[in-house]
Amino acid sequence: MFLPYLELRGTMVEMTSKETNPNFMNGVPELLVLRLLEDAEMYGYEIVQAIRDRTDAVIVVGEGVVYPALHSLERAGALKSRRKTVAGRSRIYYSMRPAGSRRLADLAAQWTSLAEAIQKTLAGGQHGNVVA
Repeated sequence: MFLPYLELRGTMVEMTSKETNPNFMNGVPELLVLRLLEDAEMYGYEIVQAIRDRTDAVIVVGEGVVYPALHSLERAGALKSRRKTVAGRSRIYYSMRPAGSRRLADLAAQWTSLAEAIQKTLAGGQHGNVVA
């Protein structure tokens, strides 16, 4: 059985619904997939390799993470797909739709805010409004 995974510089994170906040890590592949497809249409395994390459292998996702993200985004109207034969191989290429661009903008804003909050916490500061 192939388990979906996300690897962060040698630390394997299983993507299960038993996690306290499963959307926390699940949002990473969706964000990266959308960002890559903003530049050009790509097929699934090409996306897997591009994530590894563009993050200098800090983030390594398996096909069991990328393909469900692609299918979910397509069902939601964020992506469109088309079958294309290249060098005798049939592949499904994905590209962005306007809804995908909006979803990318929303996710990027959320992750930027999260990264700022984490950075501030690591530096010893506070992020946003804190209720005491």
